[in-house]
Amino acid sequence: MTLNKSIREQVRHRSNYACEYCGITETDTGGLLTIDHFRPKSKGGTDNIDNLIYCCNRCNSYKHNYYPEDENSPKIWNPREESFSQHFFLLDNGSLKSLTPVGKTTIQLLRLNRPSLISYRLQQAAKKEEQELLKRYQSLVNLYHQANQELGAIIKNQQDLLEQQQQILRFLLEEFED
Repeated sequence: MTLNKSIREQVRHRSNYACEYCGITETDTGGLLTIDHFRPKSKGGTDNIDNLIYCCNRCNSYKHNYYPEDENSPKIWNPREESFSQHFFLLDNGSLKSLTPVGKTTIQLLRLNRPSLISYRLQQAAKKEEQELLKRYQSLVNLYHQANQELGAIIKNQQDLLEQQQQILRFLLEEFED
């Protein structure tokens, strides 16, 4: 495939540097992903940016040159045109459940429930949960610091009041002794 560098960068950036089918990132794979023609050139597809999908080698390999031959052929999910949640539901065990025939065909064709992807999704969910816990912890630490500052101000006010009371008592004692 001979796409110019500018188009390749636009496709990478648009996908947030992740496979638009399975979600695995360049960082997780340790390198660049591939660019797939959603509608293969062999089946009338073009190099138009709307026909280009950034994807990992596995998804690209499993999809190969699939494209529905006619209206009766099963269709697959086009991440450029439809949302993930329209066709898929992520289960707690890390696997995807299809919500539509398009989702079912896509899961089967691209093998989106392969063990490594399930493991990846579970790791991502654990990271997300950890990040949420860290945010909550940081919020608690900030509240603790704020409470300590307020407590410090209260203690300072109490010390000032005690000092004033001592001065008043001294004054009264001096008055009483005179």
